[in-house]
Parts: sequence; structure tokens; C-alpha cells
Amino acid sequence: MSQRIVLNGTSYHGKGAIADIVTEVKSRGFKKAFVCSDPDLVKLSLTAKVTSLLDADNIPYEVFSEIKQNPTIKNVQDGVEVFKVSEADCIIAVGGGSAIDTAKAIGIIITNPDFADVRSLEGVAPTKNPCVPILAVPTTAGTAAEVTINYVITDEENNRKMVCVDTHDIPIVAFVDPDMMATMPKSLTAATGMDALTHAIEGYITKGAWEMTDMFHLKAIEIIAASLPGAVNNTPEGREGMALGQYLAGMGFSNVGLGIVHSMAHPLGALYDTPHGVANAIILPTVMEYNAEATGDKYKYIAAAMGVEGTENMSVEEYRKAAIDAVRQLSIDVGIPADLKDIVKPEDVQFLAESAYADACRPGNPKDTSVEDIIELYKSLL
Repeated sequence: MSQRIVLNGTSYHGKGAIADIVTEVKSRGFKKAFVCSDPDLVKLSLTAKVTSLLDADNIPYEVFSEIKQNPTIKNVQDGVEVFKVSEADCIIAVGGGSAIDTAKAIGIIITNPDFADVRSLEGVAPTKNPCVPILAVPTTAGTAAEVTINYVITDEENNRKMVCVDTHDIPIVAFVDPDMMATMPKSLTAATGMDALTHAIEGYITKGAWEMTDMFHLKAIEIIAASLPGAVNNTPEGREGMALGQYLAGMGFSNVGLGIVHSMAHPLGALYDTPHGVANAIILPTVMEYNAEATGDKYKYIAAAMGVEGTENMSVEEYRKAAIDAVRQLSIDVGIPADLKDIVKPEDVQFLAESAYADACRPGNPKDTSVEDIIELYKSLL
């Protein structure tokens, strides 16, 4: 059986990477940019770091920033209408997963008008055309939306998140500049960093994992475990490490899928607007325990990548526990809550579990699951 890998055609990494935006825009013959960002980044002048480069080279652009933390169908619809009258021929997405995911949905609908109903994009949509060319500038070290074929849009009417998977949506260029991530507060740095770790671990143990993606994921786990505490304290080394680690995780999981940590986190964002990284971080150790029996010897390598010593001399039970403990301890160290008590209402558990079971990430979980199993997992975290 063949294996498919889809990545950016071009990516720039390191401090000052955004300086190459103008070169890419000009060399590709783009005439006007649709800058997709979010209100907070506009206020913080992070969006201006990109638009000032366009200004300096007299490249016209229009800014669209009506995007929520968990972007909605309406955000996408509004963006499509603004794009249609903008006369732009490319999108520059500046932000975390919210801005880049919205840009992907807008870009797909513009070039595939048959999918103007945003709900029709859920799952693996059979679009025919590549989206409007996207140049992505991540401002968080977590989602890796700049290198994935995935995006998530919230259906507020039905209180659920739609996971969309489409090779036509991947940004053509990514600019992974740690300087663009340096203004993240500690809480957001911790949450997005644990999101990246979840991507790496779930991608490593998912049913679709294979040697090439294992390489990306194990290196990502190693870099994230070593870098996240420093990033939370805003050290340059920590920021640079997280910028790379989260991108490597994205290179992997985008091509092989995830599991029920994400399936369980998505409904929390839809129903309670819980930050995605926080939800993942709380759920991850518990689901690792649940999945352990279906992971072979992979937890040995996760534990070693997390910095645990002596794994080669441990029993299966010991290295599985060591991996889970290391993940749980990192989450504690960066200030993530230990449970869902302050987030989930017990009366919502049935709905949450049904939503999680229907989520597009669930089939990739290494252990086959059920609504009843997911109910018990939620309950164990209350």
C-alpha cells in the first residue's frame, strides 16, 4: 500500500522569516493580498508587522479580522463576501489556527463555489480546485495550521466543531518566525504548546502512522518537551524550539490523522468555547492510559523523547506509566488545569460523547472505542 505525504511547497524558518513575504508575493506575480487575521492581533500590532512590509513595497492589501477564537460558519461566510469584492488574488493569513483555518475555508469556497454551504466542507470534501493561494504566518506555536491539510470551523447552531480535511487547502508558503510568537501570554503559550504535543503523540500512535511520520512525531515530542517550559517563560531558545517542534508535528499528523483526544476536545470548544489546547492538555494523559494497550512499544519511545532516562531497562507497564507521567507533569509545570470540573456540566456528557464519537478524528484512534467508553473518559475527568 502506498503512503501519501502532503507538505508546503515552500517554508521559511527562524527569526526574521517574515521578511521573505514580499519576495514570495512578487515572485509569484500576486497583485493584491487579502490579509486574514484576528482582532486581538490587529490590536497588538502583530498584523501590522506583516502589512508594514507590504506597505514598504507598495503592495496593496485589504485586512479582514472578523474572526472568533473558535471561528464560526458566519466568520467564513463574511470573509467570502469581503474577499469577493476585494479584487485580491492571494491570502496572507496572520494568526493562530483561528485565522489560518478561516483563510482556508474562505479560499476553498472562492475557488469551489459549489461548496458555498460551509457545512458541505466537513470531513473529506470532494473539492476540485486548489484554494486561493495562501501564505501563512503563524503567531502561535501549536496548531501547525500553516502546514496541514486540516481546518476546523464551529457550527454554532448545532454546538459542534466541523473537522475539514482537504489537500486543496494547504498554504503554498509558510513563514514560521518565532518573533511573531513572542507576544503570546504564558497561558496561551502553554495551551498551544500542549496542543502541539498532543498532535505529536496522537499522530505517533494513530492507526495511520508509518516510518516517515514517526520520524517527524518523535523529533517533535523531543523538541516540545525540551522547549515548552522555556517558551512559557519567553526565552528566545524556547520560542525557537516551539516554532520548529509544532511545525514538525504538523508535518506528521496532517498526513496520518489524530485520535479521540481531539475528538473529545472539539465539542468542548463548540459548547463552552474552551481553548482547544487547554482541552487537549487536560484530556491527553487520561486517553493515553486508555489507549496504552493498543500502542505496542511506542510509549517507550515517547517516554525517552520526553526526557525519561532508563527506558531501555523498563518493563512494558513501567515505560507506559513513565510516558503518561511525563506528559502529565509537563502539563502541570506549564500551568494547565488537572481536570474538567470547571468546564464540563455533567448533564452535557452524553451530548459531548456523541459529538466526540461522530468527530472526524475518532477513527484514527489506536484503540476502537464507543460512545459509552467516551462517556466514562469524560466522567473520569470531572
